[in-house]
Amino acid sequence: MSQRCYHGISKDQLCVSKVPFFNHLTFDEMEKIADMSRHLHFKKGEIIFSEGDPLEYLYIVHQGRVKNYQLFESGKEQLLRILESGEFMGELALFTEKTLDSYAEAMEKTEICAIHRNDMQQLMQQYPTIAIKILEQFSNRLDETEKLVGNLSSKDVETRTASYLLELAEKHNTTNIELPMSKKDLASYLGTTSETISRRLSNFQTNGWIEQKGQRKIRIIDREALEEISIGK
Repeated sequence: MSQRCYHGISKDQLCVSKVPFFNHLTFDEMEKIADMSRHLHFKKGEIIFSEGDPLEYLYIVHQGRVKNYQLFESGKEQLLRILESGEFMGELALFTEKTLDSYAEAMEKTEICAIHRNDMQQLMQQYPTIAIKILEQFSNRLDETEKLVGNLSSKDVETRTASYLLELAEKHNTTNIELPMSKKDLASYLGTTSETISRRLSNFQTNGWIEQKGQRKIRIIDREALEEISIGK
């Protein structure tokens, strides 16, 4: 691990200010937490942690993007989530001592703030609201995981693809969406192949439901049609 977080910067520049369970604290309190954290810098494609590594840190994405995935013995990769600035991973380190069961890889030049379990546990005792907010975020993560597992086991690729496009549109409150990942990674997330994803999106476009603009930009034209597909009609 490299250098500690810097002093003399604005609140917006503190990595912890972007995280939901810290942003209710004062600037001075955030600075103290930033002092506890360490900066990690990664180039595109570098591994942040691997399956089997000790689970000791809460990792906060300060800048860049990270993909979190599991790798099976068959070589198949299952994408769990894409994390952007202000998002975090390794939260189980706060409650248990175990090894990691997934991988994290920088998708671009990325800066991570890592806070050790012992420091976080002290913070939760000092600021009980942090613990409550962490549990809220943890609950949301469990809901997302259960939803992903349910979709993979009970819905076909066309339904999963339509559901994902609608989720993106709702998240960003727009019909002009941009895929946050490559089609290869999207295929991994939806449990299929990149060729199948490309075919499904092409079919959606042929039917007049979406318009593809380049590799990642998509405009939703017929939301109702996608909604019918997403519920299996």
